[in-house]
Amino acid sequence: MIGLEDRQEHARNIEAARKAGARLHEACEVAGVTARTLQRWNAHRGLESGDGRPSAVRPMPSHALSQAERAQLLSVANEPRFADMPPARIVPTLADEGVYIASESSFQRVLRAQGQMLHRGRAKAPRKSRPPTTHIATAPRQLWCWDMTFLPTEVAGRWFFLYLILDVYSRKIVGFEVHEADDSDHAARLVQRTALAEGIHALPRDERPVLHGDNGATLKATTVLAMLWWLGVKPSYSRPRVSDDNAFVESLFRTAKYRPEFPASGFADLGAAREWAREFVHWYNHDHRHSGIRYVSPAQRHEGRDVAILAARHAVYLKARERNPARWSGNTRDWSHIDAVTLNPERDSVVAAASRRQHIQPLAA
Repeated sequence: MIGLEDRQEHARNIEAARKAGARLHEACEVAGVTARTLQRWNAHRGLESGDGRPSAVRPMPSHALSQAERAQLLSVANEPRFADMPPARIVPTLADEGVYIASESSFQRVLRAQGQMLHRGRAKAPRKSRPPTTHIATAPRQLWCWDMTFLPTEVAGRWFFLYLILDVYSRKIVGFEVHEADDSDHAARLVQRTALAEGIHALPRDERPVLHGDNGATLKATTVLAMLWWLGVKPSYSRPRVSDDNAFVESLFRTAKYRPEFPASGFADLGAAREWAREFVHWYNHDHRHSGIRYVSPAQRHEGRDVAILAARHAVYLKARERNPARWSGNTRDWSHIDAVTLNPERDSVVAAASRRQHIQPLAA
């Protein structure tokens, strides 16, 4: 967009060139504008008032949200159950209830106009992180990640220890325990109990899961390795000096510690820490809609119910498009089932080879 003073200067230079004998087209070309542009400036007072496009009054699009729809959107977004949720979670939750009000971008636009798009919840804005190490999972009980994190207490310098095992395919927490000390015996017993609860003993030995963890001494202890060998679970470890190679579990710990129920002043005793962990795991597995698996809950994906849920959401969106096709410039939102989850996606050759063996398409990074 050319400012008013620049327009006037271009016009004066072109006019001077024409008086000197230059052709209009050539003078405009040297000035960097077209003859059609100069004609428009002269015809629409563009050399007096400048470019009127920024201040032009444009008609409201015919498919824009009505005032009633905007009011409904704001009312729903401010319901207590949605008060700390971003539009990315509100929209699929409504779709699961058979309700379509507006797209995610429309929710964002309306909430932003009302000053309500500051970060909803306690967590800070996410930073892009690298996905972890080289494995691919196409079903539950193929790939687990585990780690340990500190839980603060009311006594400065004293900590409890949360051990946790996550199924990477479904994102379900399949095992967890809280203890007063970091001990390899605790880790070994947790793996044993998790394997029994998940029915690993019924799988052929070569189909039992990989357990990926960091290079911590507890997770690599002889006691733990012996238990893994006895169970037929294959150990895998993060690469040296790569802090985010176990990012799935690290992300889960971050979610846990930013929950409103997490005590900012620490846990009073071990019983309180264990009760909080039980409640968090139940919420995470059954109520939390996970962004990495199309906003279904980990339990729904672990049990294979996500296929029907995603298909129902797709049907809701198709009906919404039929009611008001002008609001849709292309396809509806992608609610397709995610067939595979990968660790270390930068190694494309590994992912592609594994995908061909499983007769699936590799996911885009």
